[in-house]
Amino acid sequence: MSLRPGTETIRFRRPTTDKPEPPKPAKIPHNALLHEQVRKTHRPWLPSFSLAVRIIFLIRVSGAMYANMDDCDEVFNFWEPLHFLTQGYGFQTWELSPVYALRSWAYILLHALPARVGLLIGGNDKRVAFFAVRVALAMISGLVEAAFYRSVVEHVNQRVGRYLFFMLVFSAGMWNSSAAFLPSSFAMYAVTLASSFAMRPSDRVGSRRTLAATLLFATGAIVGWPFAIVLSLPFVFEELFIFSGDTVIPSEKKSWMTARWKRMTLAVFAAALIFVPVIGIDSLAYGKLEIVPWNIVQYNIFGGEERGPNLYGTSPWTFYANNLVLNFNILAPLALLSLPALAITRIVDKRRLGYAPASESHTSPFTVLALRLAPFYLWLLILTVQPHKEERFMFPAYPLLCFNAAVCLYLMRGWLEVSFIKLTKSPWKASQTSMFRQFTFSLLVGTIVLSLSRTVANYKYYHAPMAALFNFQMTELPRLLNATGLLPTYPEGVKEDDQPRLDLSPISEFNLTLCYGKEWHRFPGHFLVPNGIRVEFIKSEFNGLLPGHFATHPFQGQSLASKWWPRPQTQHVPSGLNDLNKEEPSHYVPIEQCDYLVDLDFPLNPVYSDLEPRYAVDSENWERVHCEKFLDARHSMLVTRVLWFPSSTWRENNRFGDYCILKNIENVKRKEALVSRSSQNM
Repeated sequence: MSLRPGTETIRFRRPTTDKPEPPKPAKIPHNALLHEQVRKTHRPWLPSFSLAVRIIFLIRVSGAMYANMDDCDEVFNFWEPLHFLTQGYGFQTWELSPVYALRSWAYILLHALPARVGLLIGGNDKRVAFFAVRVALAMISGLVEAAFYRSVVEHVNQRVGRYLFFMLVFSAGMWNSSAAFLPSSFAMYAVTLASSFAMRPSDRVGSRRTLAATLLFATGAIVGWPFAIVLSLPFVFEELFIFSGDTVIPSEKKSWMTARWKRMTLAVFAAALIFVPVIGIDSLAYGKLEIVPWNIVQYNIFGGEERGPNLYGTSPWTFYANNLVLNFNILAPLALLSLPALAITRIVDKRRLGYAPASESHTSPFTVLALRLAPFYLWLLILTVQPHKEERFMFPAYPLLCFNAAVCLYLMRGWLEVSFIKLTKSPWKASQTSMFRQFTFSLLVGTIVLSLSRTVANYKYYHAPMAALFNFQMTELPRLLNATGLLPTYPEGVKEDDQPRLDLSPISEFNLTLCYGKEWHRFPGHFLVPNGIRVEFIKSEFNGLLPGHFATHPFQGQSLASKWWPRPQTQHVPSGLNDLNKEEPSHYVPIEQCDYLVDLDFPLNPVYSDLEPRYAVDSENWERVHCEKFLDARHSMLVTRVLWFPSSTWRENNRFGDYCILKNIENVKRKEALVSRSSQNM
């Protein structure tokens, strides 16, 4: 029968006697290195590549926006040259002098595109360009981490992949390293993506694996950091000598090895082509033939006793152990125990490593997995024996640390399963109990809580250098413009959202100088200081070499750089830069020349000297424009200074100082009056 338009109907399904299909057990990939011994009816939750990318993007972009810059090498050797490329001025270190050429302009140039995009979006606001670069780096990190995670799921074990995913997403170490503008971070991206290809066992048809992994390892070393090539050694060893995914009878071994060596040789020749654009760009920038990766190796290994990295400090062998515990808490010991755990598993839970023992014709999963775990150990060993140590040196191995920890956690879970079955004599009970899930869940939740606590502590305790400059740009400089009549006014009723972006370009009329003394190493870069303000250094107790300024005068040379390189001044050999860390007095200005000064003062435990007086309490000459809290680590408890929890008792165990932007009262008052008169006469 016909119904009126818009009438809703209900259709009932006929009753059925069919039984619902029981859930199927999770399928284990046939080439997985680790096998489940307790069959579960439900597979572990595993985000797809697309979902993993989106989740990691969310965390990494947050890190790009809020992570500190803890390394002055990142600022002076990479952010400042990039600022020079895009703005025409900035600080220059001795490593960027054509005499030494220890920094690759090819690597720096890669970041010019996101910086330019940021300038276009932000209306030439350099702060937007700064965060555009960091977000771009964070997105690259997110992509390679997701690829690495999925490769572990497919070629190692699903549960190991799931553990790895949470470890990567929430670790404090990955938060710090993923958006850092450092060659070691670039090497981390390349090594992580290379490892995603290398997770698959090598076989006769694995030419794509060989070529892709070789190209990526080489890219990380040539474009990023040359020492990162060490992380490829287990992969190369497997390619050349280990059957891995192949079954080879003794009579075919010679032809098999010939084919493997030929394939690897062709991949190496292809990877060597990466040198061509890198050498070309660096030679163009420096005005002469330069192979920067070789320069870095030569300086660090063959520099001699008078020069070399040891000039900039040495640390005990425990440095990296302490640092890894700070950034990865319980994951660090798990990663270190992964190889011993694998050896124990071979004894007590051999079936988890597959059913085929090693023989003359094929390789056991134990050997293949040991090669996957080896790069982290190799990297840690090499760095530990070096006298000069930096946190950033460990960056390339951070994802590998998480992988080792995930494998160790899974193997420990396997020991529990074996023990449970041995006690209960019932594999079925083992498949029904939640004990194993609770064990791994507790460890993962524990490391996540500690990592989040460490991340928040870093932000709350040490974010002052970036926060102070933000307030300087958004509050103090508009105040100056408003006081002198240079701030535009809008008719009443115009909403703030409808007003154009604040133009700070008139600030150049003040000819302001912002100075750093003992806080020079926490300067976050010119990208966070508006154009028209000159940054200078004043003398402090530090007696080493501080950066100078890039040459800004027109370049007079006739080389290719004058036509094809955006800033041919990079060929200029500056005076006063040396590789012996000898102080250069010309890099300082008198304190009287400073209109604003960045300084750190600890009122509860003051430290001062003739060269580092307490400017923040000198109210006759200096006025506090803005101050942020900064942790006094020397007078705070160890636990409360490395972690943060929302507790008043927790906070009471810490001591804080004032990280301030100070105003030279006389200088700024004089310049305000001068600019006011000029604006009135216009």
